[in-house]
Amino acid sequence: MSNVLTDSVSVATGFSPSVRQAVRHAARLAAVDAEQADRERRLSIRTAAAVSAAGLPGYFVPQRWGGRDGSFAGLFADAAALGEGCSSAAWCGALWATHGRYAAHLPEEGQWELWGACPNVRIAAALTPPSGVAMPEGSGWRLHGTWHFVSGVDFADWVLLAAPEPGQHGGRIRVLLVPAEQVTVLDTWDSTGMRGTGSHTAVVKDAFVPRHRSFLMDELLLIEGTGERGERYAVPAHLAGGTTFCAAALGAARGALELWSRWAGSKATGSGRSNHESAAVRETLATASAHIDAAELLLTRAAYRADTELVTPLLVAGNQRDAAVAVDLLVGAVDRMLRIGGAHMRGAGDELQRRWRDVHTVAAHRVLRLELVAEAYATAALGARQDP
Repeated sequence: MSNVLTDSVSVATGFSPSVRQAVRHAARLAAVDAEQADRERRLSIRTAAAVSAAGLPGYFVPQRWGGRDGSFAGLFADAAALGEGCSSAAWCGALWATHGRYAAHLPEEGQWELWGACPNVRIAAALTPPSGVAMPEGSGWRLHGTWHFVSGVDFADWVLLAAPEPGQHGGRIRVLLVPAEQVTVLDTWDSTGMRGTGSHTAVVKDAFVPRHRSFLMDELLLIEGTGERGERYAVPAHLAGGTTFCAAALGAARGALELWSRWAGSKATGSGRSNHESAAVRETLATASAHIDAAELLLTRAAYRADTELVTPLLVAGNQRDAAVAVDLLVGAVDRMLRIGGAHMRGAGDELQRRWRDVHTVAAHRVLRLELVAEAYATAALGARQDP
């Protein structure tokens, strides 16, 4: 469930064969359970356990807590490989990893409480839009509220939630870490695609969050670094957010191409001729595979830039641009495959349709909407000035 580019990225980022093997094992299990995840609207227990065993939750956890302190390029490659088995598993794994990077903004005491016993802690999050309210109280905050679309929350050990802070700090947004047992999960996720992500609703009533389990949202968004925590924790969330989301879509598109190619190389029903003798099939193979490769190259470059280049508004906007364009290429690729082979693939058509639904659902995410990204990129690239 990998290709040469994926392997080269894993090697370049310094990951051992055992790590890549664990990711591939998780992808195989996730593939077997993907239909169940789609039906039950959450990952299977064994898929969630395999994603954890592959080290995704601890991916960005600082080394002093036993984490990988990994790279954006490495996470992208691993999540895309996982997505070849199940895009919902890739989405949850990538977000659990990303939320560990966010949690590294916690004060030292909060990090110790979170990772002191084990770095591989699953953290769900709902940060945009902020919801609820965090009322200052003593040495912390009293948190109430409802947050929607909290991916992987059924398997989370902790949940990061963003809430406005009223009073003298009115307008500030605070991110608060809450143990899973203080969160009520409402079964509300019933989307067209990415159904296995279990992106349900989280409700918190009257939870006290001490000061060491909180930080300001600005720390995730500002380009300026945060000093001692290290460069990877100082970069803004938008720098690699779209790239990370696209990993699941890339994995789904790769898996769709593999499935479709098996059909294209087989005999057409009743004719005795190979399906690929059709000019339309050959054209679809050439175009769809090229678009998937092009998307992968764009996204891999964006991930490497996030790891290695000086963070500027143009770099952030350029990465957002590449993610939005790449996911459009992936949508076009799976659309072509479904139009040509979907009705003729019999049992395999259901899996192709699921992957098609997943790619389209990822592409609908607001972060990947080209019209919004294009505005940000034009502002950064052309130095445009908008009227206040």
